[in-house]
Amino acid sequence: MLDKLTTEARNKKTTNLDMMTVHEMLSSMNQEDQSVPQAVSRELGKIEQVVKSAIHAFQSGGRLIYMGAGTSGRLGVLDAVECVPTFSSSPDRVVGLIAGGNKALTEAVEGAEDNETMGSGDLAALDLTENDLVVGVAASGRTPYVIGGLKYAQKIGASTASLSCNRYAEISKYSDMAIEIETGPEVLTGSTRLKAGTAQKLVLNMISTASMIGLGKAYENLMVDVQPNNEKLVERSKKIIMEATGTDLKTAENVYFNANQNVKAAILMILLGCSLDEALERLKHAKGFIRKAVVANNKCE
Repeated sequence: MLDKLTTEARNKKTTNLDMMTVHEMLSSMNQEDQSVPQAVSRELGKIEQVVKSAIHAFQSGGRLIYMGAGTSGRLGVLDAVECVPTFSSSPDRVVGLIAGGNKALTEAVEGAEDNETMGSGDLAALDLTENDLVVGVAASGRTPYVIGGLKYAQKIGASTASLSCNRYAEISKYSDMAIEIETGPEVLTGSTRLKAGTAQKLVLNMISTASMIGLGKAYENLMVDVQPNNEKLVERSKKIIMEATGTDLKTAENVYFNANQNVKAAILMILLGCSLDEALERLKHAKGFIRKAVVANNKCE
């Protein structure tokens, strides 16, 4: 029932929202937003479990699959899409499903979120396997589309996780790992694209970023698997090589192009003074981890 959900409750601090000045409205929103990171911090243990499960899924040849409806679904799709340019991951490695399909990204699709069968059907269309991790995202924690998907995932034997913004969420019953971020009443009653949406975005950032780092897609705190598909990212790639190796721009630029725009290989070529073929071989043995490749080289010396 909606009346039992804290995300649907009225916020006593903003009952006069319609009488506030613009400055007062913005101040109220800002004050409420500041409570979100603290709410997220209380669930870090659960988030850690999900990240470890995602890393295991990737290492087993599986995928990380987000599914949700409305804002929750859009946030999952956004996070999945961003993994491609940020980490050069294949588009089918992190997948975002939204109730109603791509049309629902820009407009409401009536009844889609209330359809359990659609949730299971969307996962079946992906040929879900036991190696995959399915993360159901729903601010209310009760979306039928998500529940249908999680039920199907459990039937297949895939790992399951849920992300909701209410305690004792219904979707938690159908997940191996339940993240419940209690963000409380919204400034505008029931508008869960606000605090609840912010909390979901923060958690999804953590899951995708930490799991990709766990696959060797960062060196120090540098984005070494960035996909240089535009001018800005090409320049960023050169800067990353400079930062990682302490070299100058001209050297970084030359090695970058000699490495066929492979940032990781270019960094190793400079750090180890090796050829492109050797850098690629070392990365292969180190399973993509630059630091492991460097340590392995030091042990051989």
